[in-house]
Amino acid sequence: MPDKQYNVLLIEDEEMLASMYETKFKNEGYNIRKALDGETGLKLAQEEKPDIILLDIIMPKLDGFSVLKKIREIEKFSKVPVILLTNLGQDEDVKKGTALGANGYLVKANMTPTEVVDKVKEYLK
Repeated sequence: MPDKQYNVLLIEDEEMLASMYETKFKNEGYNIRKALDGETGLKLAQEEKPDIILLDIIMPKLDGFSVLKKIREIEKFSKVPVILLTNLGQDEDVKKGTALGANGYLVKANMTPTEVVDKVKEYLK
């Protein structure tokens, strides 16, 4: 269990995957909110002030790169880690994400939900 109740915002359009991560984070003692599209995710981020944001790239309404760019333009989010959680593993995508201000890049296909939670723990230390 984490020392404090961290707020995790998961922006992931694949419902089944989002629910799987949600369950895993809840079981580990995290507060988690999820959004199934970029637009809702951005709105939730502004309302909730999460401690960390997990962000998919390919999503309806607003893609992850656009969400990341908008989040980084908001002063109160300057210190909030944003981890891209995606299946786009190409170097150019990683570079683009980093250039836009992502703190990390996780390829979903290469990681179990437990490994994702462990990575989040590292970023929150």
